[in-house]
Amino acid sequence: MTVDDGVRTLEIELASLAEDLTTPLWRECVLCFANRMIVQFGCDSTLRWARRWRTARAPQATALERRLGRLGAYCDCEIYTNAFDVTVETVRDPDTGAECWPEHVNGCDGVRAGSTQPCSLWAPRTSRPWW
Repeated sequence: MTVDDGVRTLEIELASLAEDLTTPLWRECVLCFANRMIVQFGCDSTLRWARRWRTARAPQATALERRLGRLGAYCDCEIYTNAFDVTVETVRDPDTGAECWPEHVNGCDGVRAGSTQPCSLWAPRTSRPWW
């Protein structure tokens, strides 16, 4: 095996791993997916994760980014600062003091296939931020 072959093999393995790590879960809504991706990989000031979800789960929903923009979400993290808020109160972990989801929240509540609506864990913000 040459160095080029090794590099090619590694690139293929990394691409496969990236695909596995960034594939939406079954019935996972766009907001739960984008939130999970931001926690793991951060926001790059684009709608990269919303677009990734749409490509994988709702390819016909070509207006998703436009709709998010109308709500003030021009990047993935702005979905949560400007457009939507979580409907469940977080709790403090008694051991670490970290803020976390309550035990009854176990990932996304789920949506039907192809739906761009958020699951019941999210609600539209009723007011815009002051800035």
